[in-house]
Amino acid sequence: MAELDIHQIPVLNDNYVYLARCRATGMTAVVDPAVAGPVLAEAGRLGWTITHILNTHHHGDHVGGNREIVASTGCTVVGPRADRDRIPGISVAVDEGDVYRLGECEAKVFFVPGHTRGHIAYWFPESNALFCGDTLFALGCGRLFEGTPEQMWRSLSKLRTLPPETRVYCAHEYTQANARFALSVDGGNAALKARAEEIDAARAAGRPTVPSLLELERRTNPFLRADEPALAAAVGLAGKDPVAVFAEVRHRKDVF
Repeated sequence: MAELDIHQIPVLNDNYVYLARCRATGMTAVVDPAVAGPVLAEAGRLGWTITHILNTHHHGDHVGGNREIVASTGCTVVGPRADRDRIPGISVAVDEGDVYRLGECEAKVFFVPGHTRGHIAYWFPESNALFCGDTLFALGCGRLFEGTPEQMWRSLSKLRTLPPETRVYCAHEYTQANARFALSVDGGNAALKARAEEIDAARAAGRPTVPSLLELERRTNPFLRADEPALAAAVGLAGKDPVAVFAEVRHRKDVF
């Protein structure tokens, strides 16, 4: 299998759109195009021909550019089977356990509901790349708009098992705000404190904090650590079920 070249495009206030190009064939996917103009312009600048759109979920800041990009390129739109009625221009629907080929690059599909009822993620193992939309963020996770704490904890637990060298290509630059919250519930975590300082320095210099490494997320992201006794104790739920701990942490973030 081949590897991907990945190019990150900041759009809107804090979204990231990704161009992912198969090195062997040149086939290029746009991951979650919030808008079309900057994506088409950047692909043209790079000399990459867009052949696919990979959508993780139906929200407008992830599918808003679909129709214009399809009209311009004739590309194939891939998205979640559970949400196919809400993905503009969808032509291929995928679900848990499916493998989708972008040229010679293979993506394994995970069904990760919680943020929305039909959310999926794409993992390209040969490229150590996880495109997870709004399920997992650097130091955070998505709000539960259509799912339950149990669903989201199960989804995050699934992604947490991927190799530690996996790069987390999430869809928003929320990391600095997420770090401030994480410190409020996990302030005794030395790795988190060090990471928060690095994040502040990166943002002050105008550098992105995404992608992050899954290994680092496991050690510092409170939403991935709801089954750890130290975090449960920190939120007053020592000995409680991880779902209850996760729900409490998510609630605290919602009102932070």
